[in-house]
Amino acid sequence: MTVDALPVPGPLLEARSIDRSYGRTQALREASLSVTAGEILAIMGPSGSGKSTLLHCLAGIFTPDAGEVWFDGRRLDTLSDARRSELRRTSLGFVFQFGQLVPELTVADNVALPLLLGKVRRKQAYQRADGWLKRLELDDLGERRTGELSGGQAQRVAIARALVARPKVIFADEPTGALDSLTGEKVMELLVGLAREEGTTVIVVTHDARVAACADREVMVRDGKVTDPYADEAVR
Repeated sequence: MTVDALPVPGPLLEARSIDRSYGRTQALREASLSVTAGEILAIMGPSGSGKSTLLHCLAGIFTPDAGEVWFDGRRLDTLSDARRSELRRTSLGFVFQFGQLVPELTVADNVALPLLLGKVRRKQAYQRADGWLKRLELDDLGERRTGELSGGQAQRVAIARALVARPKVIFADEPTGALDSLTGEKVMELLVGLAREEGTTVIVVTHDARVAACADREVMVRDGKVTDPYADEAVR
């Protein structure tokens, strides 16, 4: 009796030959990329190379002019705006360079916000937010306004907010760009460490080699095209 081999799971997230332009400026040119579940991927490249545009297409914030984006077995770029927004609330988390926290809200409010938008009961949302603040050693800052935080504290709050809904993917766009090197290193260690504990995929856009060193794999974006140095080296 023969035993069939188990199917090999496909990538969790994939861009297939995507183009994206802003007027006459082409930001992405047949860019292709695949990311497996649980992988920490760094997207590197000089300013203006298209790396942030690629991240926004992968996250369903932008739709490509051509090509396809697939997430968790479904075509992402053809979904309605409402459905893509729902996926960003429930399955995707974000950490940006300047945190993009809501200044009118407290730290606890900011972390609980994705859950509240997802119709989680208020008590449960704040319990989960408090749990993440404790994991990031921020539990004594829950009632503070975000304007009272240091840059490193604000990014740790952003990490808690990104992880609180247990997303499948976290997108981090220059998450240490506004921090000094020591604080940035600590923030990346926290983000990567917690993501590994949760089994969360992380895609980080950076131009900093020290940040990229935290990843499992790096790809380069130049002139809107994606290259994988490791794959190229393996071929040679």
